[in-house]
Order: sequence, then structure tokens, then C-alpha cells
Amino acid sequence: MKLLATVTAAAAFAVGGCAVPAAMSTPVSTPTTLSSDTVSATQTATSPSGVVYGWAWSDGQGHLRIVPKAESFVKQSSGFTGYRLKDVPGAEEVRLDYGAATFGRVTVECGLKETEGNVALDAKGLGRTACTPADLTDGLERGPVALRAEYRTGKATRINEILVSDWPDLRTATGTIQRVNDTTVLLSTGGKQVKLGYSFATAFYRTTAGCGDGWLTGRPVNADKDGLGKKQCSADDLTAALAKLHDPVRVKVDYTPGVDSLEQVWEVFGDA
Repeated sequence: MKLLATVTAAAAFAVGGCAVPAAMSTPVSTPTTLSSDTVSATQTATSPSGVVYGWAWSDGQGHLRIVPKAESFVKQSSGFTGYRLKDVPGAEEVRLDYGAATFGRVTVECGLKETEGNVALDAKGLGRTACTPADLTDGLERGPVALRAEYRTGKATRINEILVSDWPDLRTATGTIQRVNDTTVLLSTGGKQVKLGYSFATAFYRTTAGCGDGWLTGRPVNADKDGLGKKQCSADDLTAALAKLHDPVRVKVDYTPGVDSLEQVWEVFGDA
């Protein structure tokens, strides 16, 4: 899967993900799992104000959604300074309006897609290049953004990008997906449901003759011996195909848990 390796590596270094592979260096110090300014998942989801760390996804114009994570501040011998994010059992997704928030980027310029080896961080490892909500919108359009957000009554007041030391391992699953919106699906697998976001980088493999065909329409001319799609199509094709459906459809997927990012989707023909 050369494509998978390329996509995963790109995600690890992209500013939207703000990740650096852990194997590149050795941690020098990893203080407490939860810092003093981090509230619990339950408090974050229900309180009128608070601080939340995690992977943000676009959730409509000027809004983001984020599942609260436990964070620990990391300094590594390579010079990397950032955070390690871990799942919090029972954490509830938070939706924030960021239209009036201040936004600090980890890049030295607001318009950069990647750090290009130069970062702008304060003493707490928070992005300090002063940017605008529009710059955050641009970042969210490319995929998930690792960040720290201060908020009050559903509105973010201050947002800072952060660098994350570990990119979670990819997971493969077979189950069903159902459309939530143009960039989000609900995956049902193994008796569980996971909300996953996707972006232009998500690959979609079809069993149909054309990328724009309806789900499982026509003969499975592009199905392999296991019934999995072989024709590579785009995230836009996935969006268009799901928009025509009312019920969940069977798929095989690669996704990144924790980040809740949908990386690859295979249309499934028959009982595969």
C-alpha cells in the first residue's frame, strides 16, 4: 500500500495535523497527564467556560468540533517541544464558534501549510504567530488541526495550534458508514460507532465502472477477488455517493483513532 504510506507520512508532518513521529527523538520530560488549566471531559462538555485540547474538525461555517483529550507537555532531546494527547473515557464532543477568537499558529507565517522546519512557540508550547479565524478556517479545510481552545458559552475566545509528538497508529475495520455531512461519516463496526472526519486527502476505492456512479450500481467491474473496490476515486466522489443514500452502506476503511480521521474507504460488493 504505497499510497497509504504516503498519506500517513504526509499527515504526520502537515501543519493541519501538527504531528512529529515519536521515533525521531527521545522524551526528556513528560509532566502530569492533565495540566492545571485542563478540565475533565464531563466539565468541558457541560460547563459554560473552560479549556480543551484535542483534534479539531470543521463543523460548519465558523464552527469546529473537538473531542477533549488529556494532554501532557513534552520536551524531547531533538529540540521538539509540544504535547502528547490521550483519549479520555466518556469524553463528549464540544462544538465551538471561533469567529471572534484570537488564533495563534505554530508556523512563522499565517499562510504556510507546513512548518518548513521553523516553528513559533511560546514557553508553554503554544503557537504564537498572531493569525485570524479565516486562517483557522483554511487549516480546517485541509483536515484536523491539533489545538488548545479557551471558550465561554459555546464561543472560543482564544485558540492556539499545538505540535503533537505522536501520530496514532492506523486501524483497519469492516462495517458500515452513514453520512453525517459533507466531511463526516458515522462508522459502525464491532458493536461500536465512531464519528470520523475526512478531507481531500482521503482515498476512495470503487467497485463501479466510474467514480460518479451510484453506490454498487452496474456490474462490479472494479472489484477484486474479495469484493473490494479497486478504482481509486476522490473524497469529493465519496461525498457525492453518500449524499444519494439514506441507509448505511458496507465498507472497509482505514482510519486513525484518537484523531478520528478517515484515511481510506473501499466500497464492498457482495459478502466480502
